[in-house]
Amino acid sequence: MKFLDEAKVYIRSGDGGNGCVSFRREKFIEFGGPNGGDGGRGGDVIVTAVNGLNTLIDYRYQQHFTAQNGRGGMGKDRHGANGKNINMRVPAGTQIYEEDGETLLADLTEVGQTVVIARGGNGGFGNAHFKSSTNQAPRHANPGLPGEERTIRLRLKLIADAGIVGLPNAGKSTFLAAVSAAKPKIADYPFTTLHPQLGVVRIDNREFVLADLPGLIEDAHEGVGLGDRFLGHVERCRVLLHLVDGTGEDAGKDYNTVRHELEAYGHGLAAKPEIVALSKADALSPEQLKEQVTRLKRAAKKTPLVLSAIAQEGVTDVLRGLVKVIDGERASFSEEKTEAWSP
Repeated sequence: MKFLDEAKVYIRSGDGGNGCVSFRREKFIEFGGPNGGDGGRGGDVIVTAVNGLNTLIDYRYQQHFTAQNGRGGMGKDRHGANGKNINMRVPAGTQIYEEDGETLLADLTEVGQTVVIARGGNGGFGNAHFKSSTNQAPRHANPGLPGEERTIRLRLKLIADAGIVGLPNAGKSTFLAAVSAAKPKIADYPFTTLHPQLGVVRIDNREFVLADLPGLIEDAHEGVGLGDRFLGHVERCRVLLHLVDGTGEDAGKDYNTVRHELEAYGHGLAAKPEIVALSKADALSPEQLKEQVTRLKRAAKKTPLVLSAIAQEGVTDVLRGLVKVIDGERASFSEEKTEAWSP
């Protein structure tokens, strides 16, 4: 299945049905009176976050969604049928924007969340609605109200507990493959990962979702390489795992390059908790390892963890560090929520 995290869609809700002008005409009933029914209501356009989806690829092949119009009213006080709603299914984590891409309409972060994006028009009143003691034979009815139409943008931000960032070939996909059942593409050339990958990690009877993102390079925020738009998928992460290639020329410089891109992207990524780890330790001599750790410690202003995903060295320490931050973030979020709702 192809991965698509942005889509532009045209939607239109249903028009309301027209009211009916009708009179009761039966034998031996001299004053039948008006009996025109009301029109039916137009269908709504509804967006629902569902389980089992992690891409917006369906909206590449179908980009127009129109709900059913309401039926007109009929004689004998018959109400027109309401139009059927149309339900758009999206992955959890989908944001809905206006066509300008800046005005946020809804943010569906949990499975089962539903939002009505376009409401159907109300049906018009039939002439039976207007009868009164002073107007016993009204000969007019209301037309149905038109539905809403608009173009919206769907933007998916994957929901993961932790996200892996780093330069291309920093060992991100190798690490994800080593700690989960995910099977990302792994090769010895840059930009092997073209789309975000998710994996479920289990450590010490705990599970969390880990996201692997395409590599960042210098000036990615200006569109160099694959750009930085994939960073939107780690906006919801509680912690970042910053992997730095130990076989590179200068681990400290590589670290600062990625940090600069995180700061340039904004949206709070630079302020997120971060675990720094030096990868590919199995390919370094003790002298090289010591030198790279010193450079990375000077740049990150913290002692980095050292790991080798291939040799399974240091991996457990990294995972336990991630779980500790994730659990701490969850606890603080629960406390904030409790305080917000406390009487």
